[in-house]
Amino acid sequence: MPPTLIRSSLLVAALLLTSPAWSADPVHKEKVELTGTATHSVKGKIKGYGTAEYTLTGKAGQTLSVQLKTNQPSNYFNLRQAGQEEALFIGSSGGNRYQAKLPADGEYTVQVYLMRNAARRNAAASYSLDIGLRN
Repeated sequence: MPPTLIRSSLLVAALLLTSPAWSADPVHKEKVELTGTATHSVKGKIKGYGTAEYTLTGKAGQTLSVQLKTNQPSNYFNLRQAGQEEALFIGSSGGNRYQAKLPADGEYTVQVYLMRNAARRNAAASYSLDIGLRN
């Protein structure tokens, strides 16, 4: 096989076997370990349709508090309980602060995102997120 045909074949194979960078929005995932009455604080940045997900484990009856501080008015968070379709909290309608008792033992995910109006403009947000869990 001629060298140019080999290079062309390798290029085609590489293009077919890899997904383009623009096909998936970046998702930052992080496990949060909460002990005692300590609050876990994280700082992050998201852009466009990118999101950040912070997963924690809690027990029924514990009080979870989440507060988002951001430089972008279209930056919010949702709270989801593993295995449930509906979110426990939707930031775009509830604001940037949540505090309530957890309904069940298990994993919970705080997802930080930009509203569609900002995401489609490829806007960016710098934020800090405080997550606390107490008995």
